[in-house]
Amino acid sequence: MTSLDNLLDEAEAAPVDGWDFAWFTGRATEQRPPWGYARRLGERLHTATAALDVQTGGGEVFAEALGAAHAAGAGPATVAATESWPPNAALARAALAPFGATVAQVADDAPLPFPAGAFDLVSSRHPTVVGWAGLGRVLAPGGTYFAQHVGVGTAAALTDFMMGPQPVGDGRSVERARAGAEAAGLEVVDVRTATLRLEFLDVAAVAVYLRKVIWIVPGFTIARYRRRLEAMHELIGREGSFVATTTRYLIECRKPHGVDGR
Repeated sequence: MTSLDNLLDEAEAAPVDGWDFAWFTGRATEQRPPWGYARRLGERLHTATAALDVQTGGGEVFAEALGAAHAAGAGPATVAATESWPPNAALARAALAPFGATVAQVADDAPLPFPAGAFDLVSSRHPTVVGWAGLGRVLAPGGTYFAQHVGVGTAAALTDFMMGPQPVGDGRSVERARAGAEAAGLEVVDVRTATLRLEFLDVAAVAVYLRKVIWIVPGFTIARYRRRLEAMHELIGREGSFVATTTRYLIECRKPHGVDGR
């Protein structure tokens, strides 16, 4: 087995910009939800006239869905996205440039910098913060919010291994999302949930995942958590892998006609 020092050096050097997970090939696997988010988003983009992707990361998934819509001979005339982290915003601008998109670099919890009623489709994949009032404001009457959210207890086994037992709150629950959407004047028309297997085959994959998905272990650095990473390395050596679960839910909301969004 590769030494702990070599694996952690490799993890420290690995890029963590964007949401391309190709680096993990052969080192970690994450089961995908059954509904096919990118495909479904592409179907909705096919008929949209103005689309916004919130917290787009590097724009990878939004670009894939836009590409599918354009390949079918359709797609929105107006395309925009938001992203908070400068390296990801730069990646998103490059990925979305072929679609004429503008990418606004704004904090995840900041107001959306767009006029009321500007978009008939707003999407988001794994937003860290969901500002329901802002989403309702920028949606046009009859418009749709279509998103895949991270659910309660995602990777809790990994969080607990690194930090000790942690309370699991309901801030990411479907019930909270439904209440937030309805308070913003949106009608929830579809919700689907899935619990999925997440498996790590070496400690470098664990470390890169925690560097990339920063809310699993807040404040994670390899140096700060070296002793727990050493314990993880030993566990994987004994058992062959470390297994956790993630939760995801698909949510689709519609803004009723007659609601102006102000």
